[in-house]
Amino acid sequence: MQNRNYLFTALVVAALLLACTHETTNPNSPSNTSTFSSTCSPDSVYFVSDVLPIINSNCAMSGCHDAATRADGVQLTSYSTIMKYVRAGNAARSKLYEVIIDTDPGDRMPPPPRSPLTAAQIAKIQKWINQGAKNNSCASVCDANVFTYSGAVKTMLETKCVGCHSATSPGGNINLSTYASVRTVALNGKLYGSIAHQTGFSPMPKNSAKLSDCEITQVQRWIAAGAPNN
Repeated sequence: MQNRNYLFTALVVAALLLACTHETTNPNSPSNTSTFSSTCSPDSVYFVSDVLPIINSNCAMSGCHDAATRADGVQLTSYSTIMKYVRAGNAARSKLYEVIIDTDPGDRMPPPPRSPLTAAQIAKIQKWINQGAKNNSCASVCDANVFTYSGAVKTMLETKCVGCHSATSPGGNINLSTYASVRTVALNGKLYGSIAHQTGFSPMPKNSAKLSDCEITQVQRWIAAGAPNN
């Protein structure tokens, strides 16, 4: 009889723990399960290729919101950690969106002297949240035969690198926010050596996935063509 009482008590405690766990689940957060589409819709914003690189480059670097530093207790290195500050379907009520559009230098993220996100980057994050803040990705639309500066290289660098290598915060004393500065590191070998993870170069992007083979080929071909402002 005593053993039955112990068993009953254990079952009650387990049920209460499960109930508490359920109650702390955010009903506004979508599932962490990632989804993949074989085609990329031009009307959709994808977390893996569009949003995460922006946040990694501008927010999740060393000294800010990476896994090691966690400034103010905030980590922004993955879908699950980012979603703590997102209300799916409602960008206006999402802390992540609020801080990137804040005009107060004391509250805005990234904080000064780092440059704020561009209007295009902010719009992309806003649209992703309003579309449901899904953990989604799609097949790459990269075309290695497109390797102009304006059509491939500039956009890639702005999304994945400029957050750490801007004029106001040139990580490693490298600025990638202007054509002239990009051309310099392109022609001296530092740009390709870093993104290709060659020996003797600091692998880039830091704290993020290596660029795809197609993206690296685009940069390589652009450099081989003389790194023109095309």
